[in-house]
Amino acid sequence: MRLVIARCQVDYVGRLTAHLPMAQRLLLVKADGSVSVHSDDRAYKPLNWMSPPCWLIEDPGVWTVQNKAGEKLVITLDEILHDSKHELGAEPGLVKDGVEAHLQELLAEHVTTLGDGWSLVRREYPTAIGPVDLLCRDAEGASVAVEIKRRGEIDGVEQLTRYLELLNRDPLLSPVTGVFAAQQIRPQARTLAEDRGIRCVVLDYDKLRGIEPDEYRLF
Repeated sequence: MRLVIARCQVDYVGRLTAHLPMAQRLLLVKADGSVSVHSDDRAYKPLNWMSPPCWLIEDPGVWTVQNKAGEKLVITLDEILHDSKHELGAEPGLVKDGVEAHLQELLAEHVTTLGDGWSLVRREYPTAIGPVDLLCRDAEGASVAVEIKRRGEIDGVEQLTRYLELLNRDPLLSPVTGVFAAQQIRPQARTLAEDRGIRCVVLDYDKLRGIEPDEYRLF
C-alpha cells in the first residue's frame, strides 16, 4: 500500500469526464493496481478512482492511470507532502457474524428461494476485491451475484455494485445481474439498489431454517 498526501488536480477522461480542482488530497495506490483519490470527508468513498486492471505511469509532476478501455485518471501534482509504502500482508477477509454466515449457508442450500429453477455455482466466489457471497444461475442460465447481509444498508449495495463491475468484465459470466438479500433492508438501500438494477430480497431466517411460526393457525 502506497500513501501519498499531495496538493493536486485530478481529471478523469473516459465514458464521462470529471474534474477536481487543485486541493490537498490523499492518494492510495494498492497492490492490486488500483488508484483512488480521497478527501478528508465522505467516509470511505473516494472522490475518484481507477479499478484494476490498470497501470500507473509516473512523470515529473503528473501521474497517469490508464485501463484497457483507454480511460485515464490524470493527477497533476503541485506539491507532495508525504509519500510512504507499507506492506499489509495477506488479507484474512471479513469475518461475518454468526447469523450472517448462517444465512449464506442456508441460502446456498435453498437457492430456489430466490427463484424457481435457480442453481448454485459457488459460495464465496473470488474476485480481485473480495469474494461474492453466492454466484448463481437463474432459470435461463444467466449469472447472478448475491450479496447477503443481516441488515441491508447502502454500503452493502455499494459493495455488490463493485463486485458486479468486475464480474461483468468476464466474458464467461457476463451479463451478471445482482441480488441484494437481507433480513431487513433500509429504504435508502432499496432505492439505491433498484436504481442500479439490483433486485432486493427480504430473507426469513426462521423459514430458511425450517422453523414454523409459533402463532396458532386454523390450517
